[in-house]
Amino acid sequence: MTTFRLFHDDAEVLLHPTVPSHVRRHTALAPCVALVGCDGAGKSTLAADLTARLTRHGEVQLVYLGLGTGDLGRRIGRLPLIGRVAERFLTAKADKAHDGATKRLPGLATALVMFGFSLLRQRRFGRMMRLRARGVLIVADRYPQAEVAGSFDGPALSWSRPGSDLVERLAARERRLYQRMAEHRPTVVIRLNVDPDTALMRKADHKRSLLARKVAVLSTLRFAGAPVVDVDATRSYADVLDAVVGVLRNHGLRG
Repeated sequence: MTTFRLFHDDAEVLLHPTVPSHVRRHTALAPCVALVGCDGAGKSTLAADLTARLTRHGEVQLVYLGLGTGDLGRRIGRLPLIGRVAERFLTAKADKAHDGATKRLPGLATALVMFGFSLLRQRRFGRMMRLRARGVLIVADRYPQAEVAGSFDGPALSWSRPGSDLVERLAARERRLYQRMAEHRPTVVIRLNVDPDTALMRKADHKRSLLARKVAVLSTLRFAGAPVVDVDATRSYADVLDAVVGVLRNHGLRG
């Protein structure tokens, strides 16, 4: 099986504590293709198809780097008796996390849950870095960013909001966690762009206001200076797939 190698332009990023010591000694990483976009943009389907195509030419691993809280809430909602109540509770907490920066940080219990999900994401991110160091090409469904808090694949706890001393310290720690992850830039970020109405048509169980906010925020993210290629994901899936494969070829990857 062929392995992929891409020499990193800044080996010092491997010194961060998200990467185990035996991996930090490596100065070469396999490429990482990150797919980002609003819900309904087609990230997961594209990630699976790209992984299947790229596997023809070497070892490839699909890695999910989202939190998975939305799918978790919907799975809980299908539980008998308590499901609907629990889902409404989780949805309310998620909506608060996306409120403006003038709101206060949540209480300690909610903050700990949010921080726990971020730790799980960090764990998956560390696994991804170990795979890259072994020469495994990564197709990432989502990618962490440290630019905007309040979810959007960034810190769940906004460091600019007031709260209790303990929760504020937790928010600052979570911010540092995301800053360390974000410094490990992917080879290319493919941003799948959809408008809120298209996203809602594809994800009817989502709130339009939240989808619109995600669309607006995602258009501003720079992913620590990684190359970002915008793809119109409102087109047919076949057209979007062809466009993404073209992006990969432009970056020396056969799809």
